[in-house]
Amino acid sequence: MRASNPYKLLIFDWDGTLMDSLAKIVACLHAAVVRAGLPPRTDAQLRHIIGLGIHEAIDYLFPEGLFPETRQLVVETYRHQFLYADMTPARLFDGVEAMLDTLSARGYYLAIATGKSRSGLDLLLRELGLSHRFHTSRCADETCSKPDPRMLIEILSELDVEPGQALMIGDTEFDVQMAKYAGVDAVAVSHGAHTRQQLLAASPLALLENVTNLLSWLACEGSVDICPERQKT
Repeated sequence: MRASNPYKLLIFDWDGTLMDSLAKIVACLHAAVVRAGLPPRTDAQLRHIIGLGIHEAIDYLFPEGLFPETRQLVVETYRHQFLYADMTPARLFDGVEAMLDTLSARGYYLAIATGKSRSGLDLLLRELGLSHRFHTSRCADETCSKPDPRMLIEILSELDVEPGQALMIGDTEFDVQMAKYAGVDAVAVSHGAHTRQQLLAASPLALLENVTNLLSWLACEGSVDICPERQKT
């Protein structure tokens, strides 16, 4: 166990980690499935694929395969619903902006690794006024989808950070697996898409009840005695 916090770079997933957007994603996926005339999927099935790129999500939901035109209809409908049509509320989790301010003030590099599209992420960052908070980001439509480690490897290379100096923070087993494949540490948050059981099975360093608990975890990383979040794993 490390005696002190070794991290220079903190890499956040977006949906379910920084933003409470899972209900919106599920609603948009339901609409896309209906529009394409496909068999319905349950909320639980749709929540499970949150974090993957849209094409990987479709492959998981419909392993029998889809005709190319049907696949394209699902993709286009989902993106239209999310960006323009669906009115399901989505907001940052409480305390996220203050947390990011604090982490920046402490000198951390901040990045995003997400299954969202580039257009979707950039739109949200502009609307929320958060574009300047992050040094870089990677989206599933411009590199490989989670749990492939490529997006993390690209972020590390761009910021000239070693894997041991980075920490991934996410709400799915895909985030934890991706980090492990890249040689990066990971902590998980329990208020997102995957259950506590799924997250613990992936063996993150810690399972935080709230993403803002990251501040206290980083402050006491390396000491079980004073870090209750670590004990919850």
